[in-house]
This record gives sequence, structure tokens and C-alpha cells, in this order.
Amino acid sequence: MRVAAFLPSPTQSVWHAGPIPIRAYALCIVAGMIIAVWLTNRRWIKRGGTDSEVWDIAVWAIVFGLIGGRLYHVITDPELYFEHGENPVNAFKIWDGGLGIWGAIALGGVGAWIGCRRKGIRLAAFADAAAPGIIFAEAIGRWGNWFNNELYGGPTSLPWRLQIHKIDVVTGHLTQCDVGNIGNVGVCGYYQPTFLYESLWDLALGIALLYVGRRFVLGQGNLFALYVMGYTVGRGWIEALREDHANHILGVRLNDWTSLLVFIGGALWYYRHRNVPAAPLYRDGHEPVGGDPPDDVDPTDVDPTDVDPTDDESAEGDDVPTVTTSAIATDAGSAST
Repeated sequence: MRVAAFLPSPTQSVWHAGPIPIRAYALCIVAGMIIAVWLTNRRWIKRGGTDSEVWDIAVWAIVFGLIGGRLYHVITDPELYFEHGENPVNAFKIWDGGLGIWGAIALGGVGAWIGCRRKGIRLAAFADAAAPGIIFAEAIGRWGNWFNNELYGGPTSLPWRLQIHKIDVVTGHLTQCDVGNIGNVGVCGYYQPTFLYESLWDLALGIALLYVGRRFVLGQGNLFALYVMGYTVGRGWIEALREDHANHILGVRLNDWTSLLVFIGGALWYYRHRNVPAAPLYRDGHEPVGGDPPDDVDPTDVDPTDVDPTDDESAEGDDVPTVTTSAIATDAGSAST
């Protein structure tokens, strides 16, 4: 007996803790944000930044990024919210799904720029530190699409085909299929798991960025440019496999046009800065303020006698008087009198 192979999909995407809905899509987005900020923070500290700076900038970037992601989605798919029979209020329900990565990156960049300006940090330096974390966040966020049974490709019989149901993203439960087995409440069909392709591509790209960042010396902002180019290449071929709803220009999906333009922008930046050395983290006249000591240093583990009097760095610039051995002896003698 031959057993058909396929990848299963969830049949529920919302749970309730009393009156509070807990949405799998939102959990995946939040998990991605946490990983991105955590990794960026570690990379920033290793580059000489302070612990609190990344978290402060992240607040600006996340808020602006969520707004930008939602705006891009609504602007590029307005018929989902403003055609006859649709409720325009649903455009504000970000928790039901629908974030455009291009809008999130664009406005998220504006938010990061505001945060960096407030801290006296160069945006290009911060972007390089953040690039791997951003792509890992995207890899995690794609699993929210898996819970919602969305972002799949055309029908297929491949062993890794994805079983798809129709889920009402508001209630989180099954509803009638509008593709494949139309009208059926249950399995609608088996399709290319494009959400999985993109998640794996993003994961591989993130690992590659970490390797390149450690192995090579790049121009300022060029690690972020590599992220932009790498992501758009993957998004291009994955979009070609998708058959879900999308607006087209000249027969090409809108996201493919956006990928092409963004790739060109990333390539131009990389070329122009290929020989430009990485700039300091901070703009002229700004110094890091506050922050925690490095993780491998215990501030209480200090031996006060372990001081080399010949060490110029410890002697110069300190308003500490020099005490000689004879002076110590004289004071000790006076005290004992």
C-alpha cells in the first residue's frame, strides 16, 4: 500500500485565554522581533556599542516597521478592504495577518534612523549590525503564514507538497475552501510550500551574512546591502512559484517589480561603497553613554593590588596623587607615635 507524502498544515490558528485571543501569526512575528533585537544587541556590543542603545533604537524601528508593513499590504491589495462588500475597518486589524516586508523595511529604516540620530549613531553602522537579525526574523515570521494556511504556490504532487485548508483568520477555524476542493470544509488541496522555501532561504542567507561579516572587511553599509540583494533574489524565484492573490503590472507580480528595484538599489550602494572603509559607530562629537560591561567581564572581579605603576594608560589622565614607599613609611611611623 502506497502512502502519499505531504507536509501537514494547522487546522487552527487562534486560541483563547478567556476573552483574549492568542494568534499564532502574532506570536511568530513577536518571536522574530525578539531574536532580531537579541542578535543585533550582541553584534553591536562586540563592535563597541553599548547595551541600551539597540533596545532604544529597536522601539522606533519596530513601531515604524509594523506601520510600514501594514501600509504596503493595504496599498498594494486595496480590493481586500475597500471593494464592495468589504469592511475598510479590517485594514487596521494587523493581528489578522497581512504585512508587506518592503513597507516594513522602508519605514522601519526611518524609525531606525530617528533612533540613531537621537543616539548619535551612524545608520550604516547600525544597519550592518542588524542585517543578520532582520533576515532571521523574517525566517521565523514566515511560520505565521503556515499557521494561517497562506503564501503557498501552485498545485503539486511533490513529496513535500503542502496540505492546505481554508482558515478564517478572524476566528482561527476552518471554513469553506475557495481553491481546489471549492466548498469543502477541510483539505482544499496540495500546493508548493513557498512559505517554507522562503523561510529556509532566509535562514541560509542569515548564516551566510554572519560568515561574510566575520571573514571579510566590507565597506560601510555593505553587509546590509548584501542582505538586500540576497533576499530579493530569493523572493524573486519564490514569487514565481506562487499562485495566490496578487496584483500584476505588465503580467508580472507587483512584488517581483519591487524586488527588482530594491535589488538594483542594493547593488548600487554596494558598488559605490566597495572601497569605502567602515565608518566609526558614532558621528563626530558623540560618545557612547552608559551601557553594561561586556558579558565576559565581572566588574566585581577586580584585584585592587593588580596595578602596574609603569602602565602609562593607568597612570595618565587620572587625578590620583603618586604616593612613594618612603612617604608611606613616614606616615605609618607618625601614626604609630
